[in-house]
Amino acid sequence: MPPDISLFALTLLCLAALAAGWIDAVVGGGGLLLLPALLVGLPHTPAAYVLGTNKSTAIVGTTAAAVTYVRKAPIDLRTALRIGLAAVAGSLTGAFFAAGINSEVLRPLIMAVLLAVLAFILFRPAFGTAPAPSGPVTRQRVLAAVLIAGLGIGFYDGLIGPGTGAFLVIALAAVLHMDLVTSSATAKVVNVCTNVGALTMFAIQGTVLWQLGALLALFNLVGGMVGAKMALKRGAGFVRGVLVVVVVALLCKLAYDQWIAV
Repeated sequence: MPPDISLFALTLLCLAALAAGWIDAVVGGGGLLLLPALLVGLPHTPAAYVLGTNKSTAIVGTTAAAVTYVRKAPIDLRTALRIGLAAVAGSLTGAFFAAGINSEVLRPLIMAVLLAVLAFILFRPAFGTAPAPSGPVTRQRVLAAVLIAGLGIGFYDGLIGPGTGAFLVIALAAVLHMDLVTSSATAKVVNVCTNVGALTMFAIQGTVLWQLGALLALFNLVGGMVGAKMALKRGAGFVRGVLVVVVVALLCKLAYDQWIAV
């Protein structure tokens, strides 16, 4: 546990971990809340330790949400694990390069992608609301999902992280023609794999505050379990609404970091 952290800051971090777990379970993007909270709560801690600790927390809530979904949602676990294996490789590579990242270059690119995603969701109201296909998806679509959601988004998760779950939900729904509940469920399995890859690299580099991460993980766990149950109960419309809110919030956060917080 960092010696200079106050009880007030620790309490806020625990609440942020709880809320982040809920957001991650429903649609992804909990890092949008937890990562800035860690940066504020640990102002004198190197960024690599903040990223590593964030992963040690997020992996617990994401795993709990994935288990809840797998038990109750009709997901293709074999396809999810194929994408997940590629995501491990992608996130390992991304985490390896995280130390040399130039956020000033990446932020505008991510914002452009998010704007396109938001427009797509708003102008396609039926997106993700159709029933998931009953039969197996084609090999070409699975391969595309492995490359885009596995390697591509996995690399981003290891490199930066925030918004990964939301990107996975959208990519899986678009490529594999899933409804948003099934897509969110599948995304959790893949997200566990990206977290495993990234956390492994951060642990090897010794940039994880394990005691703080373990405490925050308990709150993240509760949030993840509650969020997964709510998403399963309320359906695709609820997930779509949360997805729009998370994408808008992520856009605002990136824009603030790019043009205001200088």
